[in-house]
Amino acid sequence: MAEPPSATGVDPVPLDPIIDGDVIVVPADEQADVVVDAGRWARLAAAVLTAEGRTGELTLTFVDTDEIAALNAEHMGSTGATDVLSFPLDDVAGDALPDGFGPLLLGDVVICPAVAAENAPTHAGTLDDELALLVVHGVLHILGHDHAEPDETARMRAAELTHLIDHHWNGPAPAAFTQEQD
Repeated sequence: MAEPPSATGVDPVPLDPIIDGDVIVVPADEQADVVVDAGRWARLAAAVLTAEGRTGELTLTFVDTDEIAALNAEHMGSTGATDVLSFPLDDVAGDALPDGFGPLLLGDVVICPAVAAENAPTHAGTLDDELALLVVHGVLHILGHDHAEPDETARMRAAELTHLIDHHWNGPAPAAFTQEQD
């Protein structure tokens, strides 16, 4: 008997979790609008978590505009589709759960590639850089970063740029990216 399709009507693509020491990132691609390499983006998320000295499990899910709009309305009270949402879960000091409780559940990062594709030309420059930025941005939100105040925004942007240089470009940021971010 075949399993029913997901709520979005798209069968999720089964993907292996990325396990890097005590970091686990579970990717899922539940949309069909934009081709994404969810495993690649999960490896980026794992690299950011490791660089930040964090351990635990994170999910990274790619959804369509209807699903992200529904999540945005339900959890943020906002109307319409957005590019990324982050949902922190366990809040345990020192990233450690008592023995026998498994990994710390860091949270869920949900990205809409269709919105990313729309925003990329005027934001990060390319779809590839936009998706990388959204992954890093979402993970940093899970880790407690915010951008509600100017000083928080400056710290978060600096952390994003550092992680993109170290784990996405593996070198200096493209000029187009830094110009768009100013």
